[in-house]
Amino acid sequence: METESEPYVRLATLRQLHRVVAELNTARSLADTLQTVVDGIVVGLGYELACVNLVRPDGDLVVAAFAGDPAAEALITGRVGSRASWERRLTMGENWDGLRFIPHTEGWVLMEDDVPQWHTDGPDPRFEDEWHPEDRLYAPMYASGGELLGVISVDRPRNGRRPGAWGREALQMYAFQAAIAISNARLRANMQRALVRLEREQQALRASEESFRQAFEYAPSGMAIAEMGGDQHGRLLRTNDALCRLLGRPASVLRRYSFSDLVHPEDIGTLLRTSAEGGRAELRLGRRDGTYVWVSLRNSVVADAADGPRFLLTHVEDIEERKRHELQLAHRASHDSLTGLPNSAALRARLGARLCRRPQSVRASAIEALDAAFEGRDGYDGHAAHGASGANGGHAAHAGHDGHPVGAEAGGAGEHGFHADGPDRFSGSDPFEFPGAPPAPSDGPYDHHVHTVAPATDIDDGTKGLAVLFCDLDGFKSINDRFGHHTGDAVLIEVARRLTTGVRDGDTVARLGGDEFVVLADGLGAADAADLAVRLRNAIIPPIRVDGRAVRVGASFGIGWASCGMSADEVLRSADQRMYIEKRSRSKAHRRAG
Repeated sequence: METESEPYVRLATLRQLHRVVAELNTARSLADTLQTVVDGIVVGLGYELACVNLVRPDGDLVVAAFAGDPAAEALITGRVGSRASWERRLTMGENWDGLRFIPHTEGWVLMEDDVPQWHTDGPDPRFEDEWHPEDRLYAPMYASGGELLGVISVDRPRNGRRPGAWGREALQMYAFQAAIAISNARLRANMQRALVRLEREQQALRASEESFRQAFEYAPSGMAIAEMGGDQHGRLLRTNDALCRLLGRPASVLRRYSFSDLVHPEDIGTLLRTSAEGGRAELRLGRRDGTYVWVSLRNSVVADAADGPRFLLTHVEDIEERKRHELQLAHRASHDSLTGLPNSAALRARLGARLCRRPQSVRASAIEALDAAFEGRDGYDGHAAHGASGANGGHAAHAGHDGHPVGAEAGGAGEHGFHADGPDRFSGSDPFEFPGAPPAPSDGPYDHHVHTVAPATDIDDGTKGLAVLFCDLDGFKSINDRFGHHTGDAVLIEVARRLTTGVRDGDTVARLGGDEFVVLADGLGAADAADLAVRLRNAIIPPIRVDGRAVRVGASFGIGWASCGMSADEVLRSADQRMYIEKRSRSKAHRRAG
């Protein structure tokens, strides 16, 4: 190429340059492109040796392609030169319109750096532009943004001379086109890697979706996917066979519903809280036959980082057997195993739910209540003169609204008949602490507790209250001793049935133990309670047939009254005392009905 006189260049030379530049874009991979670059320099630009030093991700340059000398190629291909050494070379050389030329007279200072070299010694040039083996010519390649991509190194021009203006311009243009080809090759390589990665991710996604589909469809417990948000919030989109079998509905029908359409009305609040927050809940879902089944719902909110919540993945587990077992255990804990009636603990809990710690006589007027609300006063301090609770849990005497006492000191004889010489089977360390009792209602001026009121005397003055009828069977011990426990148990079961039949819906019949029963009847006056006791006694007296044998028992009733300010044990003790008074007031013959 340089044998031609400049600025005149043969058309064949231009065609050759065009051909090698065109070949730069035919290579498909980055490695092929780099080799095509160096081969084009040797074939089309008139140099015997060419090398491409490519910038690595860490900034250093590696010999990535070599052409012209297999021995030199084997020697330096793959070797790395530091970025600092290359920067030094590119800054110290002569600037030939973008190229860098370092003559042999200055290059000796570079012999000890770490840039891979193949230069050999040679005689001094015979004329001014003769090429020396230690001359160095570099063509830097830059990306469109000015980033260094690599450096082309050339050596041994075939004409033995340093390149002139045309040769320099041709090498510079070729380096520019090589930078574009290398950038495109890198882009293609990145795209191919991205496509491979995308294909792998899609394969993994398809495998994951298939795994999820199989896990969803063939799960032994119910699974559902529901919409989240929008007008169709909660609508079932997909259900598996296990859920369809559990609810007795096909999948096509379930897609018309949401869980809120299927849940028991009492459990709708639980469902809404669970749907909004995710998590777990136990509730009842309706079956096709109209029955309900207990299930455990576990919701997972499947969300998208950009769009927010998308849908709910719900796991539905049948817990009907566990719930039935729990209810049975709870029933056994709160009910008598023989008669099926509420036991002592359940009786105290129901009675305690109606009582609070504040005596009914301690009241606040409307004005005082407003003052307490706006001034932040606690309790009813202004009523200390009316009565107070004793230091040991007993009640100091305090006057009721009608002037009659509503309590008495522990052990003393008061309105409710608490006698020191009577049996004390209901005492506790604290009269306000009793099994199963709920927390005492608030004593603030605006609490919502409806205070329980007791009639002041046995004379019916129109006051309605919670009557506590304590029943003790007469003659039961002799039946038990004479005919055995089997007969005695049958008598207790029949007495429980007769008592339950003789009270209203909403009243409570409980068995304390042995032959003792208690009836709680609310909204009765003194005369009503006395009439109820008579009816229940008359219901018990008729003969009871057990194994073909007729036996009879009698019953003694004591009527007590529940009142706020009393504990459940005090109420029961009061009724028990009255029962013993009533029992002693009747002759033994009259008490014995069988």
